[in-house]
Amino acid sequence: MAQIKVDGELIEVPDHYTLMQAAEAAGAEIPRFCYHERLSVAGNCRMCLVEVKGGPPKPQASCALGVKDSRPGPNGEPPEMFTNTPMVKKAREGVMEFLLINHPLDCPICDQGGECDLQDQAMAYGIDNSRYAENKRAVENKYIGPLVKTIMTRCIHCTRCVRFTTEVAGISELGLVGRGEDAEITTYLEKAMTSELQGNVIDLCPVGALTSRPYAFAARPWELNKTQSIDVMDAVGSAIRVDARGNEVMRMVPRLNEDINEEWISDKTRFIWDGLKSQRIDTPYVRKNGKLVASSWDEAFKAVARAAKKAGNKIGAIAGDLAGVEEMFALKQLIASLGSGHMDCRPAMSAIDPGADRAAYIFNPGIAGIENADAVLIIGSNPRREASLLNARIRKSWRANGMAIGVIGDNADLSYDYDYWGDDFAALQAIADGSSKFAKKFKKAKRPIILVGEGALSQSKAGKDAGRDILALATQIAKEYGALSADWNGFGVLHNAAARVGGLDIGFVPQKGGVCSADQIGLCASGDIEMMFLLGADEYDMSALGNAFSVYIGTHGDAGAHRADVILPAATYTEKSATYVNTEGRVQMTTRAVFPPGDAKEDWSIIRALSAHLKKTLPFDSLSELRAALYAEHPHLAQLDVVEHGNVEALSKLAKPVKRARNVNFSSPINDFYLTNPICRASAVMGQCASLASGELKAAE
Repeated sequence: MAQIKVDGELIEVPDHYTLMQAAEAAGAEIPRFCYHERLSVAGNCRMCLVEVKGGPPKPQASCALGVKDSRPGPNGEPPEMFTNTPMVKKAREGVMEFLLINHPLDCPICDQGGECDLQDQAMAYGIDNSRYAENKRAVENKYIGPLVKTIMTRCIHCTRCVRFTTEVAGISELGLVGRGEDAEITTYLEKAMTSELQGNVIDLCPVGALTSRPYAFAARPWELNKTQSIDVMDAVGSAIRVDARGNEVMRMVPRLNEDINEEWISDKTRFIWDGLKSQRIDTPYVRKNGKLVASSWDEAFKAVARAAKKAGNKIGAIAGDLAGVEEMFALKQLIASLGSGHMDCRPAMSAIDPGADRAAYIFNPGIAGIENADAVLIIGSNPRREASLLNARIRKSWRANGMAIGVIGDNADLSYDYDYWGDDFAALQAIADGSSKFAKKFKKAKRPIILVGEGALSQSKAGKDAGRDILALATQIAKEYGALSADWNGFGVLHNAAARVGGLDIGFVPQKGGVCSADQIGLCASGDIEMMFLLGADEYDMSALGNAFSVYIGTHGDAGAHRADVILPAATYTEKSATYVNTEGRVQMTTRAVFPPGDAKEDWSIIRALSAHLKKTLPFDSLSELRAALYAEHPHLAQLDVVEHGNVEALSKLAKPVKRARNVNFSSPINDFYLTNPICRASAVMGQCASLASGELKAAE
């Protein structure tokens, strides 16, 4: 610790603190443009100037000067700094005047208006006139992709965007060229950025130089109703804020959550809002004479009731990637009351055992726990596509401590260096046996992580037995290499769907006499299942359902709706309060920001109303009653933002040596980051990004 006086007040701070951090610890406000807590120090905006006693007779940049570098008094007194002297005031006014000499006076048409750091600090630290009489400089706008709009004349060269893309996102596609008046931020070759996190530069930009292209001229921040919620585009569960005007979602922005997403969100999270209102199902449909015809709720329910009476107990149910816990719990009770055990929330041929302990299917180290690890083995996953923010955590740890990383699966650009050991079962076996070169490096780790993706556990061609062998071998590696201990559980499953862990927690898996999702579809083709409930399930081969009567409870006109015999319009995650459990097992809840369009209803209420028509009325009439029943069976789901940890000993029991050679595929199930669910596929912005990414991939090949 070190002592320093700030404006006459003596405080004690860690000796690695900068003067800016020390001032803030003392309660003094320091303006800044270039400095950001999660980026390297640039020290180029000079707005954070302070006066240091005993230092040079000029103000000092507080972001770039450390407390331990400050000169003590002549008799050993603690160093002293001032943040509000006439020298500091005059210096800040001069810097602000300098920053504004070329800045255009277009605040009325700037999308940053109302949220602009330059506006706020000009009001607080600027003056009402300028001595600059020359013509303002103009800079040509740059094209950096379909997501971020550039107005580079507004740029103040803080380089936050450059540092973010280089340090956090891992792409060196933005930089500053030229000197003095000719300095410009550019992509060098005038091409679109390729990072899945590029939209974060919009939040980082302190002026209106980088703004959201899809949101351009759409709304002002004071017009929007702001609702705190969570994201369901992947299994990370990022904290977001949904901004809506009337009954229309206008944008998504991140919220701070150090345990999950820090203050970043992925581009898919940020820009899919146009897909929430496109291709929506807003009225029930019933198939008549081979065509779907709009109908009333009563007519649709009667059609389902007739089909259910005919099917008896030959009924199945599959939950999709975006289903909330409440609707899965309600559907589970309904299917059980109809005498069927056919239900599943897992991908086809998944090796995840519903009877195993929770530790066998969650990311036990935790997302923030990645920063405590010193080695990672990635098996059957591409975290950059499946969970881009978790991948950013891995990169952060790799940059900080040179963490050893090994990959068995796709040999893809993950934004960090790693040892690639193939994509077959033999490569995994070599690490288990200790014969691999990476095994020796992995053995030295004190806190290793074994990250297993759904690409390894879901073997649609080799079968469930192959996936179980991979799971057994992965846990064996975790046990042998010290990843399973009393103080460190480094075994983690990385899911790619928000609904997955919540469905596994409540047991939305085959019950007595039931079969998995892939087998259910097979039974539909053979006629052994005559009726299927698809709870937003679109990621399956719908043509294989045969003649089974299909009931689709969902939001968009996607694959499930095209095949359905009855469509019941539901609500998206921004239109309902629903519980989700992220890949690390953290319980989270969305909040309704807008109401569902047309006649669409919340999913649980649809299932409750349907149960009455099927003469199997469920024992709840409100969401609070449903949750009371849910919490009675699964108490951990009542604890929001809490992780119910798994049993390490139970996980150790799964560890078994496997010697069988398997013809398995370790490729990631996510082929296109931008088109992973019905909302994404309905989004014009995501379609444009996917088209652009596909074209660049073909060009690279």
